Amino acid sequence: MKSGSNLEKILKAGHFAFTGEVGPPRGANVQALREKVAHLKGKVDMANITDNQTAMVRMSSWAAAMICMQEGVEPNFQMVCRDRNRLAMQADILGAFAHGIRNILCLSGDHQQFGDHPQSKGVFDIDSMQLIGMVKKMRDEGKFLGGADIDIPPRMFIGAAANPFAEPFEWRVHRLAKKVAAGADFIQTQCVFNMEKIREWMRRANDMGLTEKVAILPGITPMKSIGMAKYMKNKVPGMDVPENIIKRLQGVDPKMVADEGIKIACEQIQEFKEMKGVAGVHLMAIEWEHKVPEIAERAGVLPRPEV
Repeated sequence: MKSGSNLEKILKAGHFAFTGEVGPPRGANVQALREKVAHLKGKVDMANITDNQTAMVRMSSWAAAMICMQEGVEPNFQMVCRDRNRLAMQADILGAFAHGIRNILCLSGDHQQFGDHPQSKGVFDIDSMQLIGMVKKMRDEGKFLGGADIDIPPRMFIGAAANPFAEPFEWRVHRLAKKVAAGADFIQTQCVFNMEKIREWMRRANDMGLTEKVAILPGITPMKSIGMAKYMKNKVPGMDVPENIIKRLQGVDPKMVADEGIKIACEQIQEFKEMKGVAGVHLMAIEWEHKVPEIAERAGVLPRPEV
């Protein structure tokens, strides 16, 4: 399968992938979005464009992805199952592909009760597993989910998410296997802080042969403050922040906490470079895009390869 995706070419060539993330604006502020994306140009192989993240209204993912492309950064068009039925999803996939978007990340989406429109109706017509399968059917079989033929199929490089830290832990690698079976080409994980647990999850994924079928990119989020670390530990579902991370941040000069957060992130990236089955990392520095060049430099992932 050739999709024209830069990320796909990076992975096929055997390079260690480095992807980023951009949250679209809470309005039509194109200039603010262009400035965010500018920090990522030449530093990442692809940038995720989130889709109404945390169930808050933002500029649509495909529209922001097109602006991202204009700025010279390949986008990863995120699609959540919360807001659209299968008709709207297939229409948006065709539209995105027609405008040159070549990557898609298939997600369930944060429940609307957590966002700023808690009374909104959650659609969830299909789930993330079915969405992966639908994009694969459209791409590989040239068929809509209803069975009709597609004149020019959308050749998307298909991504999915994985959370190695949710309970029960034993089930997590089997859920990954289901997403691979459904058609995922690459996996981006939830933010990783518990390295011991991700080592075990990767060991199981390797043992099951999954890493030979899918590219796994663990998620990296640099901690900006002790408050952020405590919030992620105590308030964010499915997040696993070990006490040793909190203690390490508390042990430095308050002015140096953000720098220590970046140091921890770079140490993680170094370990992932050596970890069997890891194809790259996904850096989620949301609202900290201006730090991406420094993080990429310190993590030793520059220059990015031309493919």
